[in-house]
Amino acid sequence: MAEAKLAVITGATRGLGRAMVAEFVKRGVTVLGCGRSASGIEGLRQQFGAPHDFYSVDIASDPAVKSWASLVLTSHGVPDLIVNNAGIINANARLWEVSAREFDDVVGVNLCGPVNVIRHFVPPMVRRKTGTIVNFSSGWGRSTDAEVAPYCATKWAMEGLTQSLAQELPSGMAAVTLNPGVVNTDMLRSCFGRSAANYPSPDEWAAAAVPFILSIQSGDNGRPLTVPETRE
Repeated sequence: MAEAKLAVITGATRGLGRAMVAEFVKRGVTVLGCGRSASGIEGLRQQFGAPHDFYSVDIASDPAVKSWASLVLTSHGVPDLIVNNAGIINANARLWEVSAREFDDVVGVNLCGPVNVIRHFVPPMVRRKTGTIVNFSSGWGRSTDAEVAPYCATKWAMEGLTQSLAQELPSGMAAVTLNPGVVNTDMLRSCFGRSAANYPSPDEWAAAAVPFILSIQSGDNGRPLTVPETRE
């Protein structure tokens, strides 16, 4: 892509999102992030001052995302990069044991959330005919496993949704899915347990992932990408 100067990142308060914020800032990118944790957002604001800014937003709520986008677009302008990173996973359980509430929560954050962000941030990018949308997928968006069916369903859906979106964008833009690989986060520990420690930390991962994201070009439009491994 052309040099990214302004990035919108969801799920910025923890895990991969927080690690990406620090790495993007280090590389001179202005970051506008969101998360559901008010205390996490305040911590980001204290650590990273202006021109960066952070907002408490539930991306599963279309009105909340609409309000956030309006504020960001008015105060900072059109982003060069959108990173739809926010995600949650169901507690390990067979599909019929997952409550309707938990299933809806996973779908709301992992699938409806990115769509809400796209709905309210992408139109001005389309008018400008530049910008990149990175929708986080997973190894479980291209394969499956037992007891994580709701999560797999949302990530498989994200793969198809992004390929369709890619066909709708003007020349000069790109929408891609990104499999981050296996990283030692709270989410991974919830399903891998202690073995999660065998994988890179979010900071180790971000040091490789952020330059990879910044290297995405319009010619990558529609491609399913994977962050290179950072540890043997």
